[in-house]
Amino acid sequence: MKIATFNINGIKARINALPEWLDETQPDVVVLQEIKSVDEAFPRELFEDRGYNVETHGQKSFNGVAILSKLPLEDVRRGLPGDDSDEQARWIEATVVGKQAIRICGLYLPNGNPVELTEDGQPVEGGKYAYKLAWMERLRQRAQDLLAEEMPALMAGDYNIIPQAEDAKTPGAWKDDALHRPESRAAFQRIMALGFTEAFRARHQGPGHYSFWDYQAGAWNRDNGIRIDHFLLSPQAADLLRDCQIDKNVRGRDKPSDHVPVWVDLDL
Repeated sequence: MKIATFNINGIKARINALPEWLDETQPDVVVLQEIKSVDEAFPRELFEDRGYNVETHGQKSFNGVAILSKLPLEDVRRGLPGDDSDEQARWIEATVVGKQAIRICGLYLPNGNPVELTEDGQPVEGGKYAYKLAWMERLRQRAQDLLAEEMPALMAGDYNIIPQAEDAKTPGAWKDDALHRPESRAAFQRIMALGFTEAFRARHQGPGHYSFWDYQAGAWNRDNGIRIDHFLLSPQAADLLRDCQIDKNVRGRDKPSDHVPVWVDLDL
């Protein structure tokens, strides 16, 4: 089973590029981020005509996540548990059954910038960085619950986390950024420490692997990228991992997203 994650940075802007990539690569399941569309306006027929079941968790102009699946989507849930007041559309999950069932969670983790800190270095309450870290703690709790269910599970999407220095072309430029601050990386590691496998690093080592290039300052032409789109696999899912790749070439096409697809192949 080929499962992909892709931050498309607006479904309207990628109305041609996304179907083109789907037709070429034929993933079985795709989790999308930043659809930037309410549910009613999402062009679901475009994907249903290609054989995909479509579930969305949308929001006008911002955020928004979706799952496309050639297999039925069961027990669909929207919104990350832990804060009923959180109205941002950043989480969707469903069960997909191939040779066996797998719980697929798609996420768009908060960016967290600008980083606002108190004089003693703590995130300012109510600020974007505090929201990011609180969201990551909720993610850790959901991850813990997924493990307790003891079925294959994965959490995939735009994590807005640069886990290690080698995941950035110029790591020094990111040291004070919410994507690479020590608190952010530590929160990511706390989730990993529960027993998850980061799929890409299970198959590829070393620098030079990126999934995002900014539109500004010629980042793509200079390959000044960062790797922030990740698959975290439960132990049961990690046992099924056959491959994980980044479709880097998509970034060089007409009207690209600033992210590219990342995918795993699982023995499902």
